[in-house]
Amino acid sequence: MNKLDVILLIGRPAAGKSETIDFLKRLPDEERLRDYHIAPFEELDDFLYVWQTFENDAIRQSMGLGRRDTDDALYFLDDRIWDFFIERIDLDFRKRLARDPLFLEGHTVMIEFARGGDNGFATAFQHLSDDVLSRASILYIDVSFEESLRKNRRRYRPEHADSILYHSLEDAKVERYYRGNDWARLSEEHDEGFITVKGREVPFAVFHNEPEKTLDPDLLGAALRDATGRLVKLFTRKG
Repeated sequence: MNKLDVILLIGRPAAGKSETIDFLKRLPDEERLRDYHIAPFEELDDFLYVWQTFENDAIRQSMGLGRRDTDDALYFLDDRIWDFFIERIDLDFRKRLARDPLFLEGHTVMIEFARGGDNGFATAFQHLSDDVLSRASILYIDVSFEESLRKNRRRYRPEHADSILYHSLEDAKVERYYRGNDWARLSEEHDEGFITVKGREVPFAVFHNEPEKTLDPDLLGAALRDATGRLVKLFTRKG
């Protein structure tokens, strides 16, 4: 096997996930597949659902219907909505395969999200179906909370608040939602291996992005080549 079918691209906010996807988008298909084991790919990012939730509540408020999912400061009223976003991603993935059952023969799907809290990633994984988990590998981009906060501040561009590449959060929201992180516990602080999710062994590899590599294409390319190469070997071993 020389291609990764589904990559769960995860990490803290501003860890470098969106920059990694932007880098991959700029590569010729042949080079991306040869060096990174990623075919022409489609991206599923839950930020789109998050932003749509904010916009929907703004529309409801302007119509006098009242907000449903967020308060005036755009905090979520029910934290179970994070699980809803993962279920939404999963549904979109399954719809893609229903339209074209052979889609993954020539493509890769990148599923991108950040989670925080004592069980953030563990809970998110539980809301992925076997359709995803049976094909998935996890690429975790690792930065500390302090580095996540620094980079989140740096990328803030109010005029592009709805942008995948430039969206950011206020410090208070980063603190509330993302200071805690359960990745070290899930991975047992290893740089590669397997995580058991719903009875399935899902391979993972860690890309350390502190000091920062994602602003330098050469450094990013080398680190990503190493990480995806490890993922392919792990997935092959699993099979």
